[in-house]
Amino acid sequence: MKKIKIRDVVLCALFAALSAVLSQVSIPIGPVPINFVHFGVFTAAGLLGAKRGALSQIIFVLIGLAGAPVFSNFLGGIGVLAGPTGGFILSYILCAFIAGIIIDRFGISVKTLTIAFFTGWVITYLFGIPWFMYVTGMNLQSTAAFMLQFLPGDVIKTILSIIVIRRLKNII
Repeated sequence: MKKIKIRDVVLCALFAALSAVLSQVSIPIGPVPINFVHFGVFTAAGLLGAKRGALSQIIFVLIGLAGAPVFSNFLGGIGVLAGPTGGFILSYILCAFIAGIIIDRFGISVKTLTIAFFTGWVITYLFGIPWFMYVTGMNLQSTAAFMLQFLPGDVIKTILSIIVIRRLKNII
């Protein structure tokens, strides 16, 4: 059995905490706020890799589901999953894992990071949008119109994640 290094545990906890803090940096625009959590998700994937990046998000999600107010607007508890953000919250884990796999395999060039994070956004929206539509009862056209307002922030979070990862990769 492979030993777990204290450094890995600390880094996973740190990135889980970072996601919790970044979840609170939000703009309430309706049933799903614009928040900064994906910066934490992507930075974890880029700096920790697929397994540890996903583990950091598992920790973040489990802490929130256990009741700690770590999700946007200081929400927590399993009931959050029944709301319109449930699919998005669960997607963070797979998003970090798949983006991390791409980064682990191909490195941290701007091109690779862009592809990894675009893939992460696709995963997020593939999980989040159907869940959102089911919970809110909105049709695809209304949902698409609502989701368009997230795209500028998604681009900003992607760019900031790329900058931070490329600057910190050798340190971490």
